[in-house]
Amino acid sequence: MAVINTAPPRGTRDFPPEEMRLRTWLFGHFREVARQFAFEEYDAPVLETEALYVRKAGEEITGQLYNFEDKGGRKVALRPEMTPSLARLVLAKGRSLPMPIRWFSIPQCWRYERMTRGRKREHFQWNMDIFGVPGVAAEAELLAAIATFFGRLGLTSADVGIRVSSRGVLHAVLTEKLGVPDEHFAAVCVLVDKLEKLPREAIEKDLAELGLAGSLVDEIIATLSLRTLDDLGGVLGEEHPVVLDLRSLFSLAEAYGVADWLVFDASVVRGLAYYTGVVFEAFDRGATLRAICGGGRYDRLLSTFGGDDVPACGFGFGDVVIVELLKDKGLLPTLSAAVDDVVFSFSEDLRPAAMSVAARLRASGRSVDLVLEKKKAKWAFKYADRSGAARMVLVAPDEWERGMVKIKELATGEQREVLLEELV
Repeated sequence: MAVINTAPPRGTRDFPPEEMRLRTWLFGHFREVARQFAFEEYDAPVLETEALYVRKAGEEITGQLYNFEDKGGRKVALRPEMTPSLARLVLAKGRSLPMPIRWFSIPQCWRYERMTRGRKREHFQWNMDIFGVPGVAAEAELLAAIATFFGRLGLTSADVGIRVSSRGVLHAVLTEKLGVPDEHFAAVCVLVDKLEKLPREAIEKDLAELGLAGSLVDEIIATLSLRTLDDLGGVLGEEHPVVLDLRSLFSLAEAYGVADWLVFDASVVRGLAYYTGVVFEAFDRGATLRAICGGGRYDRLLSTFGGDDVPACGFGFGDVVIVELLKDKGLLPTLSAAVDDVVFSFSEDLRPAAMSVAARLRASGRSVDLVLEKKKAKWAFKYADRSGAARMVLVAPDEWERGMVKIKELATGEQREVLLEELV
């Protein structure tokens, strides 16, 4: 037989124990921040109906689906993001679901896309979403959660920032000032999100296919160059609802104590068509990595699936980019296996005794590694050091006859004899 290729499929990852420890550590921080902000965890199938994601022509996500027909002829896809699944859940529960809801999840997501540093074809994504709150207080809560998470990892606002804008900025300029039909706005936003990835000629061609003049690009670029709320107020007027919302959001961020993480940047649009208001992206201030996370308001999401709209906002935070950033900053922890005790018997005859000792320790809640092979004590001590255990529990003939075991604290080298009854 041919030798099997031991590499995982391109763009995916294995998680051997040392990598799994890091993933568990990271997810622990995701969950703890969500708990602090009183969010409840949910999940959904990794396999969904393909139609859930095929919403608007031109969205990159449509061409990046891992999609196929199942054996029943149904068109399905591995989920590329969690928000549509969340929308399906909310619609399924209908009016029985009390608002507001504060839910979070850590799903595995799949996109067949070009890989770069921090971008793979599968990743895990921490999602936090709020349904039922129409004002920017919900966005402020989410931004505070993101800043809290960064702080837990040892990152500061000097390392990371969060760019904030609103889809309303571009909407006001395009529809109110330039007369772009409202039905083309979402498609234009998708194109705007590609400005840095595609040549100008390609953007102009796509605009022409929408029946819009290529000269719009100049107006769009001028709008996206706005970098202060004062500049925005000068363009739209200080009393424009978009300006008032953004000023309110930044004021709430001050109250949370996270304003130093935020910067206004009109170039943040987000490429998914369902966003309707405030949008944001966390970024590496060192400018070496792609966006760390992103999200925004999507008040009209449910109607795209045939339901009644509910005010909603949320974010997605991938696990790949943040690990790269922590590596760059020297903030990745050194994690060892969580073993409390290694139990070792000095002879085969004492193996049953060692098993009874291990069972007693495990019943008390300790993590116990029992040496199962016939090994010498020297090997066992090295093994315990390598596994990061706190103690060696030695079952030796003389001590066992007296109803005792010997315990060695591996950090200090201290040894003592303990009665079996007092072991735990």
